[in-house]
Amino acid sequence: MVLLIDAGNTRIKWARCVDGRLGRSRAAAHGSWSAGDFARRLFGARTPQQVLVASVAGTRVRAALTQAARRAHVPLEFVRVPRRGGGVTVGYLEPWRLGVDRYAGLVGAHALFAGVPLLVTGVGTALTLDLLGEKGRHFGGAIIPSPALMVQSLLERTQGIRRRAHGGARRAHGPFGRSTRAAITEGARFAAAAAIDRVAGEGALHVGRRPLVVLTGGGAVGVRPLLESPCVSVPDLVLIGLAALAARRAMRP
Repeated sequence: MVLLIDAGNTRIKWARCVDGRLGRSRAAAHGSWSAGDFARRLFGARTPQQVLVASVAGTRVRAALTQAARRAHVPLEFVRVPRRGGGVTVGYLEPWRLGVDRYAGLVGAHALFAGVPLLVTGVGTALTLDLLGEKGRHFGGAIIPSPALMVQSLLERTQGIRRRAHGGARRAHGPFGRSTRAAITEGARFAAAAAIDRVAGEGALHVGRRPLVVLTGGGAVGVRPLLESPCVSVPDLVLIGLAALAARRAMRP
């Protein structure tokens, strides 16, 4: 049994993988957790044989996870981004500069849709887009603000928009909001969807056909209805990638 952990800046997701089968995932905000909280919440009564972590959180979270695993006498490994691994060849000139969550997502997407060109799209604090060829070649990617971050920046950095957006109606039908708040919200969603569709079209020039958009992240639900590209949502894509990596490690002699 392997405990798989996807540690983000504000939230953490985890699931157990038993004999190669991924169990139900859980998620929580970890901002106030101590090492004891990590041990109690993640390990529970059944101590795993190994812990595999994809972390983009800071050093405090890494240290707390390490301490929790040490207390439980469980080997813990933080995944690093290689040039080649998990069926994926990383296209960054310096692979370590690719976020480990994006790498694990690429591995998970390739495991699910082998032989299909993909645009792996994470909608979190940032919106990340990574082009993956049918044989696992990573062509690189793009990073833009997510819809939530677009809205936040407008509300924080503009006086007139912030004042007019306060208390306004938030819902709109299509891109044409009838309040400032609705116009910001819908404009951000449509901007994100347009960027995804445009990048998917550019990706076709590299992989020979329009890639399948694989959506993941908490903000994916707000973007998917607006996409014109073929797409599929995979909420636990990073955990699926970690499970694939764990399976490959288990097969090593």
